[in-house]
Formats: sequence, structure tokens, C-alpha cells
Amino acid sequence: MDDEERIRMAESGIDSDEYRRFMQQPSGNMDDSGYFSVQVISSALEVWGLELVPYNSTESLALEAQKRPETMAAYICHYRDHWFTIRKLGHQWFNLNSLLSGPELISDTYLAMFLAQLQQEGYSIFVVQGSIPACTADEILRMRPAVQPSKLAPPKQPVKPPENQDSELEKAIKLSLGQEIEVEEEEVDDDDELQAALRLSLQEDGPDPALEKALQLSLQVDHPIQPGMRKYDWNIITIDY
Repeated sequence: MDDEERIRMAESGIDSDEYRRFMQQPSGNMDDSGYFSVQVISSALEVWGLELVPYNSTESLALEAQKRPETMAAYICHYRDHWFTIRKLGHQWFNLNSLLSGPELISDTYLAMFLAQLQQEGYSIFVVQGSIPACTADEILRMRPAVQPSKLAPPKQPVKPPENQDSELEKAIKLSLGQEIEVEEEEVDDDDELQAALRLSLQEDGPDPALEKALQLSLQVDHPIQPGMRKYDWNIITIDY
């Protein structure tokens, strides 16, 4: 295709500005991504005796396709360097878009709506004119029609509790935290009062070595042993009165 265009452009002279600009431009028929122009696809289909007719044209085949799209053999769709085919295999229509995970079964009723949707999205649609060569898939589907597998249901959205329920839960948590703080403060106050009472008792009754040692160990339950203090084994302490 590029060679044919180059020959036509050279007819006006290889020294012309148009020819030089043409030679400097990249190919408009294909690129490294695998894209082919409609001219290349049309030329490839001519080998099989097939032609492409624009779906929106006023040709008789296009007008018939607009009225009864299910009577055609295939459609080729193009949008932004992407091509895909909608073809009848057996007695069923299939969307053969390579962007899908597999062939998509299309009913005769949905075919017209699907083509209209593609037009709204900006696709260029061509009707394939001619007798498409038979293939193995076509023969098998004539005897055993395909069944479209059920699509997976969309994931369920997490249920959000009502706003009033959130506020009540927040109040309950704050109230619970407040009660815990008050209880801790009361325990601290009780410990201070107990320590003061024990010290006062020791001052009034005089020092008793055994009792004083036991009381000191008792006071160390909620207070860590400071450096320099002696560590006792709580399991062997006994006090005789």
C-alpha cells in the first residue's frame, strides 16, 4: 500500500515539494502498534471478494442494514486506532472485540441498539458486503448454538449505619472512657489516703520491724521498686501477730 502511494506521488516528480514531504512523513497505513488503515483492511478483504460499505451511507446495502441489521453477515467497527468485528456465526451474532475477555453473544433484537450505541460513542461502522468464507466455528455453532455464561454480579457495597446510630455509639464510647478515667482517679486518691493512714499508724504505735517491712512491700504493689531498694519474694513472706 505504501509502495503504491509512493508511485502515485512520484508521478508529479521526485523533486517536487509534495513528494519530499510525503517521503518525510511516517506511514499512514500502519504503525508499530499493529494499527492498519481502512485502506489496508479493504485491500485485504478484496482477496476474499469482500467489500466495506459505510453504515451511514446511502448505498442500498447500508440502507438495508439500517432497517434490518440482523440480515447482514458482519460489521467492522473502528474508533481511535482500534478495530473489532461483529459477526454472525451459525445463526447467532457475536461481538469479537479483543478488549473483552471473550466473544460476547448478541441477540438479534439487541444488535440494532448496540450499533446505535457505537455510533453515539464515535465509532465508524462498515458493513461487510459479500459471502464470507465458511469456517469451523460457523459449522459447529449451526449445530450447537452458544449460550452466554451469566455475568458476575457487581460487588456489594458495605452497609453504612444510620447517622443517628453513629452518634449514639460515639456518645456511649465517650461515656465509657469518662467512667474509666474517673475510676482510675478514685483509685489513685484511695492509694494516697491509704499510704497516709499507714504512715500515721506507724508514727503513733512505734516502729515494728516485721510489720513495717510487710507494709512497705504492700505499698510496692502499685509502685515499681526504685534503684537501691531491696527486692523481696512475695511468695514466701509471712507475718506473725
